[in-house]
Amino acid sequence: MVWQIAARDLLTTLRDRRTLSATILMPLILIPLFTLGLPLLMGNLIGGQQQARQQLGVAGTLPEDLKRALTTDEKLPDGTVTRAGVDLVPVTDPLKAVQDGTVEAAIQAAAPLPARAGDGTGTLKLYAKLSNLRARSGAFGKVQDVVDGYNRQLATARLGTLGLRADTLEPVRIQPVDASSAQEQRSGQLAFLIPMLMMQFILAGALATALDATAGEKERGTLESLLVAPVRRAEVVTGKLIATATTALTSAAFSVAGFLLSSVIMRAYQTANPGHVATFTQAMGGQLSLTPTALLTVLGIALTTALLISSLLILIGIYARSFKEAQTYVAPINLLVVLPAVTLQFADFLNASAALYATPLIGGMLSILDTVKGSGEPAHAALAVAGNLAGTALFSLLALRSFGREEVIFRN
Repeated sequence: MVWQIAARDLLTTLRDRRTLSATILMPLILIPLFTLGLPLLMGNLIGGQQQARQQLGVAGTLPEDLKRALTTDEKLPDGTVTRAGVDLVPVTDPLKAVQDGTVEAAIQAAAPLPARAGDGTGTLKLYAKLSNLRARSGAFGKVQDVVDGYNRQLATARLGTLGLRADTLEPVRIQPVDASSAQEQRSGQLAFLIPMLMMQFILAGALATALDATAGEKERGTLESLLVAPVRRAEVVTGKLIATATTALTSAAFSVAGFLLSSVIMRAYQTANPGHVATFTQAMGGQLSLTPTALLTVLGIALTTALLISSLLILIGIYARSFKEAQTYVAPINLLVVLPAVTLQFADFLNASAALYATPLIGGMLSILDTVKGSGEPAHAALAVAGNLAGTALFSLLALRSFGREEVIFRN
């Protein structure tokens, strides 16, 4: 009888094409869009700022060599511009010129700048809207790089007159070596999107089935006929839980497929475009690269999360008087999923304890994040699964209790 009830609710869900689209198509479309489109967009914007010429306000007198360095384009041997120069625009009030948008950034030399190292130190004020990413990646960043290069040029020339080489100023060099695993490098800075989107699609997949099988049936008057049938209330709750969890888990499986698809597309893009944008996109990450064991771990956590969310939605749906009222009650659950998931971008600063991993839903997100980074621990995954199952048992018992109370079932 449990499977008959589950099949009955699943058949109702399958008849709704919008639900099928949200469960199957949306993960395959939106996940690559977020994990590929966002880094590509940012990479193209930042790379575009480097290759575009901006207007730089100038107040005061600059050395000719510095002017030339600021306005000259940096090019590869084949003529490709890697960093365009800036157009110098004389201004009288650099602060006002930046604030009103006349120029993107401005420099001010209160006194003549030295043209040779050892002739004193000059101060060059650099005005820009530092909270503006476009300005920081454009004129502001270019001026900083050019001035650093100009200082090295002056120092090197001075050392040459003394018979010293340029490396005299740098007796010790630092060579960064990335100790991250291949999985950590692919997951990158957007790794927190993986558990967040996965949980969101689990919720979206479970939502329609859970509410239609409870509040929807109550509103249509079909729930009463089911309850007077020779079937135990526990079987009714279990059947509806299986149906809801099935759609939720289907959505979770397609979300994993969406991440794997985006990883394949990303590798193909990086192979075809081994440039700055591809490097930036790889650094941002958000890609899923799992071993078979890690994939099973993620799917196991997704399964228990689907059961947890499904049991909670059934509990809410049976309490609501109507489908619309159930939707109102369900709205805050989105925050319960989104807020912890967003904070996962700061997970490197967390000292995650066993209690946090055992917390329903949150522990699953943490464990999935660890797994996609290649640092997952079996004990942590087991705690996350146990926490989700404990929450599922609690919500299922409360739902069973609600199904046994006529004042809830026939609540009007």
